[in-house]
Formats: sequence, structure tokens, C-alpha cells
Amino acid sequence: MAIFLHEGDLPGDVFAPGPIAVDTETMGLHPYRDRLCLVQLADGQGDEHLVRLAGNYAAPNLKAVLADPARLKLYHFARFDLAVLEHYLGIEAGPVFCTKIASKLIRTYTDRHGLKDLLRELLGVEVSKQQQSSDWGAAVLSDAQKDYAASDVRYLHRAHVILAERLAREGRTAMAQSCFDFLPTRARLDLAGWAENDIFAHM
Repeated sequence: MAIFLHEGDLPGDVFAPGPIAVDTETMGLHPYRDRLCLVQLADGQGDEHLVRLAGNYAAPNLKAVLADPARLKLYHFARFDLAVLEHYLGIEAGPVFCTKIASKLIRTYTDRHGLKDLLRELLGVEVSKQQQSSDWGAAVLSDAQKDYAASDVRYLHRAHVILAERLAREGRTAMAQSCFDFLPTRARLDLAGWAENDIFAHM
């Protein structure tokens, strides 16, 4: 297992066929204010690739992978990542499987749906969130930051398999897929100013 840090773009086709786990690191939680700094990707074969974007978002190889309609993208809380990727890279980074939504649909016995809690239960692994709120725009990323960023995509393939099986077991696969299909639109609603408003509510 290795972590590869790339500046500005992926070097080329570095992934095996199949789903790609994706995550992002930004300067904060407001896409228009807080720039996209890092995109993390993994194909489930043991390596993680981190692409640092220092204000230049051309990144043609990265965009090609993320926008490939033949590759399933695995996220945890896809709503945020999809909004950031569309705003900065100008792409719809789907099709989507969101482990957080899947967790909420089948782990109805808990209100703990963060990645740390999900991985602890499903896989028996512990991930540190210590670097979550750190300076992702720094000129040099620390080893701790790189390992944290990589860990956010390292286990998503294994979690995806278990969650998909449980969705099928509980008869909620179609419901989950409808949610996943709606996520790009949900992200665009966030970007357009409806982040805090439920447009389906009566009032």
C-alpha cells in the first residue's frame, strides 16, 4: 500500500477498472468561499492517489476519471463532494454510491453515520479524524495530513460491498439508487442557494 501525491493532475491512467473511491479536502465548508485543495482517489487495490490543486483546476486526467459515466464513484457524504467538484472542476462526478446515505437507510438502529463510526462497525478498523480541520492550503502537506486524506478513500470499496448487501437484504436497493441518482441535483440546489431549505416541505 502506498500514498501518491500528485501536483495539479493525475499522471495518467493509474487505476484498475471498476469503482473509484473519491473524497475532497477544502479550506472550509462553503464552496464559493473555501477553495478545493485536494482530491483523493483509490481503486481498491491498495494505493491511494492524492491530487493537490493550488488554484489551477485544469486537471484533464483527473476530470476524465471523475466524469467517466462508466465508473461508479464511491463517496461518504457525496452531497458536499459533488458540489465542490462541480463548482471548481465543472464536472458531474458520477454515477454515485454514497456510503453515508446507504448507512442511514439500513443502520436505522443508530444515529452515528460518520465514516469513523461506520468503518468501526462494518470493518473493525479505526481511522483518525485529527487532521480533518487542518490547513489543506499549506505549501507542504504533513505526513499526518496525507495519511488522513488517504484513509478517507482507503476503505470505501470494502464498505460499499457490505452496504450494498445490506440494502438488498432489507429491500432498499431501489430506494437507495433513487437517492444516489438525485444527489447531483441536490448538490446543485446547494450551490444555487437552497442548502438549508427543504423544497419538498409544506412550508
